[in-house]
Amino acid sequence: MAKILVIDDEKAILRSIKEILEFEKHQVDEAEDGETALNMALKNNYDVILSDIKMPKLDGTELLQKLNESNTGSAIIMMSGHGTIETAVDAVKNGAYDYLAKPIDLNRLLVSVRNALEKTDLLTETKTLKKKITKSAEMIGNSPAIQAIKDMIEKVAPTDAKVLITGSNGSGKELVAKWLHQKSNRASAPLIEVNCAAIPADLIESELFGHEKGSFTNAMAQRKGKFELAEGGTLFLDEIGDMSLNAQAKVLRALQENKITRVGGDKEIKVNVRIVAATNKNLEKEIEKETFRSDLFHRLNVIPIHVPSLDERKEDIPLLAGYFLENICRDMGIAKKTISAEAVTWLQNRSWQGNIREFRNVIERLIILGGKEISENDVKMFG
Repeated sequence: MAKILVIDDEKAILRSIKEILEFEKHQVDEAEDGETALNMALKNNYDVILSDIKMPKLDGTELLQKLNESNTGSAIIMMSGHGTIETAVDAVKNGAYDYLAKPIDLNRLLVSVRNALEKTDLLTETKTLKKKITKSAEMIGNSPAIQAIKDMIEKVAPTDAKVLITGSNGSGKELVAKWLHQKSNRASAPLIEVNCAAIPADLIESELFGHEKGSFTNAMAQRKGKFELAEGGTLFLDEIGDMSLNAQAKVLRALQENKITRVGGDKEIKVNVRIVAATNKNLEKEIEKETFRSDLFHRLNVIPIHVPSLDERKEDIPLLAGYFLENICRDMGIAKKTISAEAVTWLQNRSWQGNIREFRNVIERLIILGGKEISENDVKMFG
């Protein structure tokens, strides 16, 4: 059931629209002028607003503008008995979802309302997902090392500078990359991740640059690569230390010229992406072993960010424990558990070779197997 506001200075039209919408099980409010409607729309969260254009006090065009400025989130459908094609086009250009000519075709009305509701549902779902993604990319900790990373991100994110993130497995390198993207001017464009260690050497070029149909066995159709998919956004090259030398050469060229060529093609394609790379390897040692190109290293290492291991920032463990307790309990649909001070101290005193990834898994295990308050004994037994 949707909440709908209908606005028209003709009572007969108001009554007929209200009856048909209520028959469809919607909750319907009504207003006879734009000024009254504006006050109602600002106080209530309407899914759809149906508004006449010619009305006293505040006409539909002015109402549409004020509703858009107020960002109510309602889908707005305009109605008029004096409209032309130009009127309809102007209404949609100014932010209306749809335009209906009078006399209203009730079937057309229901279709328009149904489509508008699908749009508002999709927008709501998108906002919810964005909130979840943003929350999942929180960087928890007040230790000097983490605060230094947060400060660096604030300075670097708004630029297009290339960033090389280093740190051991599970320390949170991907999280830093997400923060860099979310706080950048490219946040509305894609963040595309490539795990260079998970892609076979003979497929990495196709994955990054795409391929043309027939360029190799099983290339049944043209395919865009990650560089193209990240257009306008950020390309995150995770575990870049595992990339083959041949692929490194092509990545270097792409970074130098902002152009790529698909596998099996000869056309140069301009790309506009920001590069963030990460590795758990010491690339300077890899250069000495001739497994990593020094020119690519210097091209990527404009802004180096090192993510400390959990053992290097154990003062953050109480905050991390509380954060994971709350989020995991919520995701499991169970009442939030607590953890004793003694249990937290025990967690701080042990080694975390798997870093944040291992720590989260331990907290999840303690939630499942421990008591309502996770005790030191629970940690010793299950941690």
